[in-house]
Amino acid sequence: MNPWRGLKNLPGEMWTLFFTTLINRSGTMVLPFLAIYLTNVRHTSVGQAGLVLAFYGIGSLITSPVIGRIADRFGKAKIMILSLLFSGLMLFIYPLIKDYAFVLTVTLVWAIINEAFRPANLSFISEVVPPEQRRPAFALNRLAVNLGMSVGPVVGGLLILINFNLIFYVDGLTSIIAGIFLLKASKKFHEVHYQIKEEAKSKLHRTAFDIFKDKSFLFFILSLLPVQLVFFQLQASLPLFVVRNLGLPASRFGMLIAVNTVIIIFVEVPLNNLIIKWEHRRNLFLGSILCAIGFGGLAFTSNIYDLIVMIVIWTFGEMILFPASAAYVSEISPPDRRGEYMGYYQMLFSFSFSFGPWFGTMIYQFYGASVLWTMTFIFGVLSGLLMLNLKHGKQLELAEAGE
Repeated sequence: MNPWRGLKNLPGEMWTLFFTTLINRSGTMVLPFLAIYLTNVRHTSVGQAGLVLAFYGIGSLITSPVIGRIADRFGKAKIMILSLLFSGLMLFIYPLIKDYAFVLTVTLVWAIINEAFRPANLSFISEVVPPEQRRPAFALNRLAVNLGMSVGPVVGGLLILINFNLIFYVDGLTSIIAGIFLLKASKKFHEVHYQIKEEAKSKLHRTAFDIFKDKSFLFFILSLLPVQLVFFQLQASLPLFVVRNLGLPASRFGMLIAVNTVIIIFVEVPLNNLIIKWEHRRNLFLGSILCAIGFGGLAFTSNIYDLIVMIVIWTFGEMILFPASAAYVSEISPPDRRGEYMGYYQMLFSFSFSFGPWFGTMIYQFYGASVLWTMTFIFGVLSGLLMLNLKHGKQLELAEAGE
């Protein structure tokens, strides 16, 4: 059986979104080099550069739930197009800024506009892809992200050798091109494929706080949080461990992470096609446990070969966990509020990205690597056990599709 075969049945809108994301992500180079730009070109302190990145994180954190609700009302494709076009324009302005306070302000605004794409993107996939195909669809979306991210930072590294400002112009241009591509393609879109029941329509005017009454969703978010904190140790604690504890050069870390990227590019989509009939709890449990083993096993890692094995293990956990978690949110969210639910789901990623690396490095600094990796194992197992108790929603989309 060809594990890629199921992709041919995905709707055309999904493939348009794939190429939109691929174009946009292939130009992603400002954020990875922003701290270096600020310290080397703008001559800020390391602390000031860190504050700029913190402002970006704050913008990402506050954007997701708000944009999710807006996308539900005005359309996901419109939000994605506006996000791509205006975030691209913002990057053309960035190199012209001289004042540090203005840098902070523009970074916050750029983050709000740029990160608006994510919840609209996830809810759009939930809307145009049938329920039984959502896991491979979300895996395909992650493939576009990883393919693009394997290009953008590499090209950015070459551009800064010529002129650091070029990364802003190229990143901005690819974002605008992606927005124009999506704008032209969206004229043929039919975003709503499933009729919303009258009782769902009557709830369109709920308040922003009503989502906190959804116990199933809140339980899922709390279940996912520990393993997300584990996963984002990749951003800070893991490179410190590789250099300080294993004694490997910093350049080797990039090569090791390439192991993760290559596996995702070639394996994630067919893997999710093969397990497409597994129930969400099974996927979420297995993904969490593999992340727990992959990161927790670093406590017993003493050489590069052991490290590669651990990377492979948690990469398989990542490939199972993240498409399944997005698919689960799309299932339990009301059809008329998917953008809002995906917004809060994305907000969890932003929080974990902001808090997880700091939390991990503090444990690493004061208690050592063995304690840190032992805690990641405990956190991952905790998420896995909680996932086994998840309840399935009413699956409105399945019921409506059958009518």
